[in-house]
Amino acid sequence: MATYIFEPPIVREGPAGGHRLFQFYKLNVGISIVNDAGTYRQVRYLTDQDLRSYQEVYLGGNKHVVNETTRTALIAGGVGVTADNFTAQ
Repeated sequence: MATYIFEPPIVREGPAGGHRLFQFYKLNVGISIVNDAGTYRQVRYLTDQDLRSYQEVYLGGNKHVVNETTRTALIAGGVGVTADNFTAQ
């Protein structure tokens, strides 16, 4: 079975500091994807307690190894994941 590297979606947020020059600089912030009772959803801010309550957790800003079945489910999950979020391994 094929495996893929999954990188959850990101958003660009700014400003990144208090100085006026930072008004032009944006940071890439990863969005986590969780499987909650069979439904995928986006989560911005997770705590350690939250992690235990989900069946699957894909932390934003990280790379995750997934199989073909999981890849298909994530794309069909309606959480902003597309084939572009995956790289064949």
